[in-house]
Amino acid sequence: MSRVLVVGSGIAGLTAALTAASRGADVTVVTKAGVSDAATAHAQGGIAGVVFPDDSVASHEADTLRASARLADPDAVRALVAGGTEAIAWLIDLGVRFDRDAAGHLERGLEGAHSYPRILHAGGDATGAEIERALVAAVRAAGIAVHERTTLVDVALAGGAAVGAHLMDPDGAVYAEAADAVVLATGGAGQVYARTTNPAVATGDGIAAALRAGAEVAGMEFVQFHPTVLAEGEAFLVSEAVRGEGAVLLDEAGARFCLDAHPDAELAPRDVVARAIAEAMARQGGRPVMLDANALGDELPERFPTIDRAVRERGLDWTREPIPVAPAAHYLMGGVVTDLEGRTSVPGLYAAGETAHTGVHGANRLASNSLLEGVVFGARAGSAAARSRTTPYTTTQKFTPTVTKTGSRSPEHKNLRRRVRSELRELMWREAGLARTEAGLARAADRIDGWMRELPEPADAMGLELRSLLTVAREIVRAARARTGSVGAHFRSDAAPIPALEEASC
Repeated sequence: MSRVLVVGSGIAGLTAALTAASRGADVTVVTKAGVSDAATAHAQGGIAGVVFPDDSVASHEADTLRASARLADPDAVRALVAGGTEAIAWLIDLGVRFDRDAAGHLERGLEGAHSYPRILHAGGDATGAEIERALVAAVRAAGIAVHERTTLVDVALAGGAAVGAHLMDPDGAVYAEAADAVVLATGGAGQVYARTTNPAVATGDGIAAALRAGAEVAGMEFVQFHPTVLAEGEAFLVSEAVRGEGAVLLDEAGARFCLDAHPDAELAPRDVVARAIAEAMARQGGRPVMLDANALGDELPERFPTIDRAVRERGLDWTREPIPVAPAAHYLMGGVVTDLEGRTSVPGLYAAGETAHTGVHGANRLASNSLLEGVVFGARAGSAAARSRTTPYTTTQKFTPTVTKTGSRSPEHKNLRRRVRSELRELMWREAGLARTEAGLARAADRIDGWMRELPEPADAMGLELRSLLTVAREIVRAARARTGSVGAHFRSDAAPIPALEEASC
């Protein structure tokens, strides 16, 4: 029986775990916080897929490629879209309660850059939470071991292959977990930016560990910034589905500025809308723009109950007046390079979900393709991992942990790490955010390298997270400097767009 270790408990990780277990593998899931504290549970937007008879795989595939600025891998896109129908049926069989009309038919929604209303939602704007609920219940029912509050330290290697992982338990002790295959599904790295929709756990741990293990990464310059995030109080995403239902963006003069940016206005690809908002904010002294959903009026609380609660908690009434929004870091299109079965360049090491670079997103992710990618490629990775056989890791092998017990847990070091983490996030927002220049990226690279030299080795979960953030930030900056032209979500304000791709990226 193959032993599979899954690191992460979002849609990709839990799908991989369930699939591997169904193939006869002995599966263990470890997750840094609680089992449901993943980005999946925060996903308001729906899941895209070909489930209606008047839709087609060709149409969804074309939309995905167009939004990607033609940089997506056509084979990966085909695998994603062709597998979507079965993946959604599987979720329904697991008990995911997608929204239905009075006749019991699945309701469909439209989001940016889709040519057809193929988006399924659950609970209006609680799709991710509903999917996470069903997956966690299925994992529990299957008897899969889940270890919460367990932090990834490093991938364990033997003979150049992944043979398990070094982990830190809730008490701070480091131990080795043997496995025939390791699936990294730790999500993205939104916490590298000062303003993000991502949960606190999104610190790029899987990508950073894969890099240290020698795995190939790609596409790290492509960071998607969600256009509409509440600009009052803690960052809270206002789903693209709100604009799909007819909400519009206004500047201080009350003008729909997105009409000047793209023919599809508010429903243009996210990179276009986010930059249009940033430019409008710059013209009005940095103040946020307004999202006007008044035309939907009293329908808003029922259609978007999660957003409605967040809006009202801030003392706003979006059924009567526009609400302030601004962009925030949302999704990393790059990650650990995998084939269509989730295999990385390191034998025995797999990746899925936002941690992976499958090639399906290219320079810009199509709305609601992320949950679909998690389930389609999570299943592929889990199936392949269940068949994996590597040299077993034994406790007799030499194990030198990459964390230290001496000195670096002191209050001074903790304060230093808090300060560096805060400064890093501001630095990345300023120099490697929506608009980038060589001069700014060079400043960021120098500062990140300096921190990595100066900081002590990590001794606790806080130190491990900061090491991950610095590692991923350095890779984002490196990739952004290497791509000197603007394309998709990567915008170099000191360079012209790549001519052949300019039209496709809009």
